[in-house]
Formats: sequence, C-alpha cells, structure tokens
Amino acid sequence: MAVNIKTAAEIEKMRIAGRLAADVLEMIAPYVVPGVTTGELDKICHDYMVNEQQCIPAPLNYRGFPKSICSSVNQVVCHGIPSEKKKLKDGDIVNLDITVIKDGYYGDTSQMFCVGNAPEHAQRLCQVAQECLYKGISIVRPGARLGDIGHIIQQHAESHFYSVVRDYCGHGIGTEFHQDPQVLHFGKPDTGLVLKEGMTFTIEPMINAGKYHTKLKKDGWTVETKDGRLSAQWEHTLAVTADGVEVLTARKDEQF
Repeated sequence: MAVNIKTAAEIEKMRIAGRLAADVLEMIAPYVVPGVTTGELDKICHDYMVNEQQCIPAPLNYRGFPKSICSSVNQVVCHGIPSEKKKLKDGDIVNLDITVIKDGYYGDTSQMFCVGNAPEHAQRLCQVAQECLYKGISIVRPGARLGDIGHIIQQHAESHFYSVVRDYCGHGIGTEFHQDPQVLHFGKPDTGLVLKEGMTFTIEPMINAGKYHTKLKKDGWTVETKDGRLSAQWEHTLAVTADGVEVLTARKDEQF
C-alpha cells in the first residue's frame, strides 16, 4: 500500500478544495425541499462550482458517471444519479455527495438532508450516521490505526441496532479522487495501517437501518440496500496533523 504523505503546501491546496466542497453543501441546503428534482439540485451545484467557484465537479464523466454530484435517496446507499424524473417527496432523506477539483486537488464531502417532515426513525438514522462519522474523526491522530476508526464506527452503529455497509469505504485523496489507503468503517482496534502526519483521506460511513448487504442497480452506479430499508451517510476529507486531525471539509455549523 503506497500511501502518499502530503507536504504543508499540498495540504493548503486541499484545504482550499475542501472549503469549496463544504461551501457547495451550504449553498444547496435551502433548495432541498419537497418537489425539487435531484436533476435540478445537480444543475444548481454544477453551475455554482463552475461559474462561481471556478472549480471542476469531480464526479462528472468520472469513469462514465453522467452528473456533477451524487444524490442518494432513502434506500440508496451511495452513487445515486441525479435525474429530472426523481422528485423529492416530503419525508424523504437524501445524501448529497460533493467533490470538487481546484488547482489539481480534490475536496470530497457529503451530507444527509431530511426533506420536509421526515419521520422520527429516519431522522434518528441520519443522526446516528453523523455521530459515527464524528466518532471516527475523533480518534484520528499519528499512531492511531485504521482498524481503530472502523471499530468505533461499527460499535456505535450496532449499539443502535443499525448495520455498517461493508462493500464501500473511505479512501485516500489528494491529486487523485481515490488513493490508498482504503478506510473501512468496521474492524478491530489496533489493526491496520498506522496513521502518520500528512496522510489525507475520507471517512464516510454508510449506515443501514436494516442489514448491511447491498445491491448494484443495472445503471452500474446506484447502490441500494438489499432489503430496501433506509441508509444514511456523511463524509469528510481529513488531514492527519502533528497532534491530531484537521477536517478539511468542515462546514460553518460544525466545530472540531
């Protein structure tokens, strides 16, 4: 596993890309309402990234992906394709996954939105999934191991009788969308790669209300829960610092 250690100058560029990705989520939030299509959300984000931020929407044409963001509604775990036919309904939950490229560096983040009046059980799933991300972030520091991250996420999700998706994981990131290491969201403490200052990667736990099994739709991208139950995901891009972690994609309403 060839894990790229970033210089201070590289992390500064990733800090800029991360801030831009966070800004897109903050910008789009008021538009996530009943009746909007995921295609409309994609267009608003695309225009903002290209025209306002002068950056590149990383998903667009990535391995053939046709849109500028991913929009994953209800039972969709990840990689949902925005569509003019997919209207959000009152009570839906949706993950919007934003990745930008600025000056050759990537910033990758995602957030759950409750559309209108989502039922309490859906809101609870979204909240626990966010807590899983935060718990994973809280133990990132030099000397910690990837298995520690997976373990604390899995422990928290399963304590609420949810499951952690096994088939998709976090990843190293920098001048490429996906680099080593793979960051699993389940695992055993004190196992896996030892973290070092200058490593940059995402943590993005996908938490299912039912079982962890997934299925890939015929479009080759959209991943759904196999049992049709709800799924929730949150994601941040991180840099390991000398004494802890910096969340490069933190939104203004978050404190780390």
